[in-house]
Amino acid sequence: MTRAIPHTRWLRIIPPVMTIYIFAFMDRLNFGFAMAGGMDESLHITAATAGFAAGVFFFGYLVLQFPGGHISERGYGKIFIACSIVAWGSISALTGLVTDAWQLLVLRFLLGVAEGGVWPAVLVIIGKWFPAEERARANALFIMNVNIALLVTGSISGWLVQYFGWRYLFIIEGLVSVLLVLLWWPLIDESPNQAKWISPEERDYINGRIASQQEMVVARGAPVSYMALFRNRYLWVLASFYFLVNLGDYGFMMWLPTILKNLTAQGMGMVGLLSAVPFLAAMAGLYVIAHLSDKSGKRRLYIAIPPICFAICFILSVQTREYAVVSFGFLVICGMFHNAYNGVFWALPAKLFANEVWGGACGVINGIGNLGGFFGPFLVGWAVTTFGSTQYGIYVLSGALVAGFLVSLTIPSKLVDATADGGMTR
Repeated sequence: MTRAIPHTRWLRIIPPVMTIYIFAFMDRLNFGFAMAGGMDESLHITAATAGFAAGVFFFGYLVLQFPGGHISERGYGKIFIACSIVAWGSISALTGLVTDAWQLLVLRFLLGVAEGGVWPAVLVIIGKWFPAEERARANALFIMNVNIALLVTGSISGWLVQYFGWRYLFIIEGLVSVLLVLLWWPLIDESPNQAKWISPEERDYINGRIASQQEMVVARGAPVSYMALFRNRYLWVLASFYFLVNLGDYGFMMWLPTILKNLTAQGMGMVGLLSAVPFLAAMAGLYVIAHLSDKSGKRRLYIAIPPICFAICFILSVQTREYAVVSFGFLVICGMFHNAYNGVFWALPAKLFANEVWGGACGVINGIGNLGGFFGPFLVGWAVTTFGSTQYGIYVLSGALVAGFLVSLTIPSKLVDATADGGMTR
């Protein structure tokens, strides 16, 4: 029967949410190219200070995590995200005007505040459109924006820095982001009940499946209030896992341009092109892992595999650094696994928490988890300043990924793998 249900939602919901977050991630990650392109010299900051500036974003990122998910739960995600788009684009453009380290730190913090609630708000919107058996793939397609952004950031940001300088990198990309609100508002619908384009069959299918799956989640004793949510151990298990893998992930993403520059001794234009290759591989890894998880119903297995494979290849990239081609090959494999767990991971909260608190739970998990985005870049920056080499920072990041793998094994399969919620489709 599900084969006969129209699938218009895949074409109407996924593209706009992907597009807005591609630019959000560009405005977050172009900092790495500005740093490699002379920003540290212009502002007279050390590698440790630059690492702190990259990471302070994530303290601001905490501020609107819970409100963003909660607001979206209540049906106002569309307008919340529209306001966020204008805010982060404007702040990113202003970063091109900074003249000292303190201004940079303040704007990086505010950029984090502006972007903070968007991720949980989008996940809640996706959750209103895709039942459990489709959600890992839907999440994966949305989260593919990260890898597309890294591809675009690598090629465009490297080119902008080389020909216009790091200041215009921020200004140009920030202003383009502001204009996104003109695409977002007419393209997105908050839920099936608000969409005029959806067929009755597809609307009834979505609402019926999600309602029946939520009844099963609540019947298993999932928390239905925020007080119960904060007492639930699985909230903190998921947040701990996400913190550890993000520590390794963001350290890799932020410092990859510098790693490649040291490895290849090439100019920033070539470094930008080379940095795109690992994230091209990441798109394949993200979708394949999500597809295998949706098909088999195994959630825990497919969030555990990527971080351990990432850690092994990250270490091997250091051990083979005297052979640039081989080391680069391992970095490409790192890219393939660096966020391959993400589509599956964000299918877990809906299986562990009731609708009433699901959006807030996503915000808490994402906020705490993304603090790893502060510690990852900072630890690598500290290692460069202290030991004069990125390899020691890479070992620390790899250790965090191994710890994330071990934490994932504490999530009970019986709660998150497909059992009583109707099985997998296609």
